[in-house]
Amino acid sequence: MRSRQRMFAAVMRLLLKCLRLGRRRRFKLVRQTEQLWHYGHLCLRSLLYNSFTNSDVVLDSLFEPVYWLVDHVTRWFGVVFVALVIGLTSSIVAIVYICLLPLILQTYTPAWICWHLAYGHWNLIMIIFHYYMAITTSPGHPPQAKDDLTGVSICRKCIAPKPARTHHCSICNRCVLKMDHHCPWLNNCVGHYNHRYFFSFCLFMTMGCIYCSISGWEMFRDAYAAIERMKLLEKERLEVAANQTYYQTPPPTFSFRQRAFHKSVVYLWVLCSSVALALGALTLWHAALITRGETSIERHINKKERQRLQKKGKVFRNPYSYGGWDNWKVFLGVDVPRHWFTRVLLPSFHLPHGTGLSWDLPPCVTKQRAPLLAI
Repeated sequence: MRSRQRMFAAVMRLLLKCLRLGRRRRFKLVRQTEQLWHYGHLCLRSLLYNSFTNSDVVLDSLFEPVYWLVDHVTRWFGVVFVALVIGLTSSIVAIVYICLLPLILQTYTPAWICWHLAYGHWNLIMIIFHYYMAITTSPGHPPQAKDDLTGVSICRKCIAPKPARTHHCSICNRCVLKMDHHCPWLNNCVGHYNHRYFFSFCLFMTMGCIYCSISGWEMFRDAYAAIERMKLLEKERLEVAANQTYYQTPPPTFSFRQRAFHKSVVYLWVLCSSVALALGALTLWHAALITRGETSIERHINKKERQRLQKKGKVFRNPYSYGGWDNWKVFLGVDVPRHWFTRVLLPSFHLPHGTGLSWDLPPCVTKQRAPLLAI
């Protein structure tokens, strides 16, 4: 009896000992898991912590793959966009010379013929010149040697000096002087040395499209009505032919030349009107930026800076703006009154004011506006 009691007591002690050991191991495992969790959380926070982090930084980080895809697609499709611009422009010019010019010479008065020939060819020359210069002219890049520049920041991607108003283009993978944006229709950046060519191309292309739309409005109406009449007569002819017996398809009522002429006029007017609306809005936007002495990138920077200073009761003034009229003179390179004709209304290869590395007062500016705050 006593031996059984001792054996039962020994079994109970062993069972309690196992329970205590399992409980200790379980608690130890829980404590280790909590320690690993807190350590991982601390490491993650230490790696991602940034005192300047806000919603904009988070959104930029989330959209970084999208930016990378857009940059690479734009880089490869730039040649396609340039070919598309040249192809569409050439098609419009061909239609004007083949279809519209003979009609103008037969029906218009000598005064109107001289006006269309003079204005049309002048506008075409300005478009071709400025588009070619915008494509082939380098926007300008800062020197790589650090000794050549003083008092500038360092580009985090190029690890090279970055002068004022210079920004890094992720598509060209280089810093651009006075960068405005990367234009896929030029397959080139718009910067210090080709900004005027880009804007002049947009302006003269818009003027040319508006000119074609207004001049060809009556022709467009007649051509559209003729196409509808062709469709109606063709439908009636097929209905009549269906009730008769033919060994072959009857010949068409209208010739291929007539169809091609009317469709070409409709194509010209629709394309020119669409481009005039889209490119005209872009031209007005850049004209407003030029009036304020800003680029597209600086517009966003100045807006944030203006809001930040407004909260502090201060006023922000763009240090690169000399007033609306003087901003246009600086942008177009107009130093004397005759330059409005030789440099604006005629093709000109003149360089912009300054080197893009420093921004001294241009000689065409009458008086300098003292900036309240420089960026």
